[in-house]
Amino acid sequence: MHEELRAALAGLLDGLPPKQAAQAVDRLIANYRGRTPTDAPVLRDRADVAAYAAYRMPATFEAVRAALTAFAARVPDWSPAGHVDIGGGTGAATWATAATWEGPHSTVLDWAQPALDLGRELAAETLPDTAWQRQTIGEGLTVPAGTDLVTVSYVLGELRPEDRRAVVAAATTARAVVLIEPGTPDGYLRIREARTQLIEAGLRIVAPCPHSDTCPIVPGEDWCHFAARVNRSSLHRQVKGGSLPYEDEKFSYVAATTLDAAPAPARIIRKPQLRKGQVLLDLCTTADGLQRTTVTKRHGTAYREARGASWGDDWPHG
Repeated sequence: MHEELRAALAGLLDGLPPKQAAQAVDRLIANYRGRTPTDAPVLRDRADVAAYAAYRMPATFEAVRAALTAFAARVPDWSPAGHVDIGGGTGAATWATAATWEGPHSTVLDWAQPALDLGRELAAETLPDTAWQRQTIGEGLTVPAGTDLVTVSYVLGELRPEDRRAVVAAATTARAVVLIEPGTPDGYLRIREARTQLIEAGLRIVAPCPHSDTCPIVPGEDWCHFAARVNRSSLHRQVKGGSLPYEDEKFSYVAATTLDAAPAPARIIRKPQLRKGQVLLDLCTTADGLQRTTVTKRHGTAYREARGASWGDDWPHG
């Protein structure tokens, strides 16, 4: 889906003055990083939506795909038939779902009609069976009975607390739920809060956490987040600049399910540190909480796997 999405985004800003696009991006970033929950759509018009899609869709796609891949690894024999993307905007999470599993029918719910219209336009050739539905994101929201998968990506931070709880409550009626937020301390706290709500609703956590017990991280001292590599296109550089050909999108997430699935014994929660003859892994574990383990050459296969391991991977592999 990388190239298909990039092709769909190409030409998106044709005819839009660069200054207007840059201003729209700056305002959206302020919203994205800010603390201004609202009961109105953040994306207001075509310029907003085009700038958002050009700047944010590739990063959102990669972050959501990374979270879905981690979840899919815990349910290898399952795939969703029906998927609902709450607050999906222009549909990045739907593209990521299609990149993870074959055949799911997706419905994107959002309160901003300009975002839905552009999302439908972008997906017309690649994801023609996707439904795009205008819907208030908050209290009163429901998910169709029998929904297999719900995604909520980069949405909770835009909502007032009561609407946030309502959205998570609606999501818990699906067989599987994957929530993604920015990889900031505040984004992590929103994921942590939602994680508790998912557990209280009877779902089991299968990623990234190795358990459904209390998170061992002390709020204010650290936060759980991961990174997804995003290749910058010329379109992306046109909107926001940047000299490197890539960026790393930081994100926090939680995946929960009613399916018969179990989490990995541990998760690598920091970039592995390579030393001469050893690899240092920071882990969140089932039994011992947060711990650092050292894998050396004498560990044989485990050492080779550790040298190839990445931040966010299950441990041990497989």
